[in-house]
Amino acid sequence: YSQVGVMFASIPNFNDFYIELDGNNMGVECLRLLNEIIADFDELMDKECYKDIEKIKTIGSTYMAAVGLVPTSGTKVRRSYMTIIDFKLSIIDAFVLHLFYRIYVFLILGINVGPVVAGVIGARRPQYDIWGNTVNVASRMDSTGVQGKIQVTEEVQRILKRCSYEFVCRGKVSVKGKGEMLTYLLEGKASGNNSQTQSLNLERKMYPYGRANFQTKLGTSCPSVSSVASSTLKAGLGADQASTTHTNQTLHYLPSVPAVKEA
Repeated sequence: YSQVGVMFASIPNFNDFYIELDGNNMGVECLRLLNEIIADFDELMDKECYKDIEKIKTIGSTYMAAVGLVPTSGTKVRRSYMTIIDFKLSIIDAFVLHLFYRIYVFLILGINVGPVVAGVIGARRPQYDIWGNTVNVASRMDSTGVQGKIQVTEEVQRILKRCSYEFVCRGKVSVKGKGEMLTYLLEGKASGNNSQTQSLNLERKMYPYGRANFQTKLGTSCPSVSSVASSTLKAGLGADQASTTHTNQTLHYLPSVPAVKEA
């Protein structure tokens, strides 16, 4: 396939979040939350507007999908790429819903476009997958990304810069196996005179309590993972029970993993 959009969405601090305690059924409740998040991402594909997107697989806490593998007749390449950008924004909306259960994991997203090879390998439990430089770079856009942002390659920005999306140049990022690459961050989706408002809304979605407040609360007084797990893990309890504990607890945040350049 010559023109495919590849996306990754990962929860890089899920391993910090996951802990086996009697209070969370030896880690089962942590996995239950991960399953709920991934299932929400899957459910988005039932929408007519995302019919061209194909889920490839999940790798741990990383979600991989692509567009352009089974395009609808007459679908233009740019429209396909816009679809996967919109899907990414919908993923953020779905993910943020879980933050209100006071589970402070975060999301990093990356996109690249280009040619791929697709197929099925194996005689037992065969799995459909895609390969190529396009996939590798998309994965690097995710692994070198910024918390709560969608990082894209220069090619993605070039194709979609005249569409209703706002990109900000991040600069050159050291990418393993590729050297220095110029990348861009998606700030939001513009719509007429409301472009600035929608751009800021994307930021607020990922930081519902405010970026400054979020960073301040992390600080040096951030509790250990075990204390977070014992006092805040409420996955699988249901909205009613979770809400009854909300007013009686102090906010806790898992340690933030800063975006670092890959060696």
